[in-house]
Amino acid sequence: MVEAWYMDESGEDQRAPHRQEPHRPVSLEQLRRLGVFHWKLDADNYETDPDLARIRKEKNYSWMDIITIHKDKLPNYQDKIKIFYEEHLHLDDEIRYILEGSGYFDVRDKDDKWIRIFMEKGDMITLPAGIYHRFTLDENNYVKAMRLFVGEPVWTAYNRPADHFPARGQYVKFLAQ
Repeated sequence: MVEAWYMDESGEDQRAPHRQEPHRPVSLEQLRRLGVFHWKLDADNYETDPDLARIRKEKNYSWMDIITIHKDKLPNYQDKIKIFYEEHLHLDDEIRYILEGSGYFDVRDKDDKWIRIFMEKGDMITLPAGIYHRFTLDENNYVKAMRLFVGEPVWTAYNRPADHFPARGQYVKFLAQ
């Protein structure tokens, strides 16, 4: 089961859990109200998993690749880690499926507070277009993830502030409903 919580304001290592004291958990329902969806899948059999195939067909996730984030596997590792942790949005949904390892997606709630989502093997998440977010490894410093897209991949991240994009405006309207 995915775990999420409100983050503390500490400037410590970004890979630390950053739980507030007292702990303020966030439910899957609260994440859904932000447009964030989660599935638990069989990462050991992702190539033949009928649940993954069904989700890909229903959501039209036609393109995929696999990225390994580790200092020995990812070129320009330190630069990439910094880029992933910059607060940004995308004009399309972001879909990630953790095949090995673990890490954190941080998303902003409707009051602009950070929610940390712990992702581990078998977790798949979709972040809606227009949501401010960032990613970091946890203290294990390793994740292997499938990246999924509708059609050709668009890699462009727009660092905050990016409120002028229609995707951001649509997301803000969604939150207001």
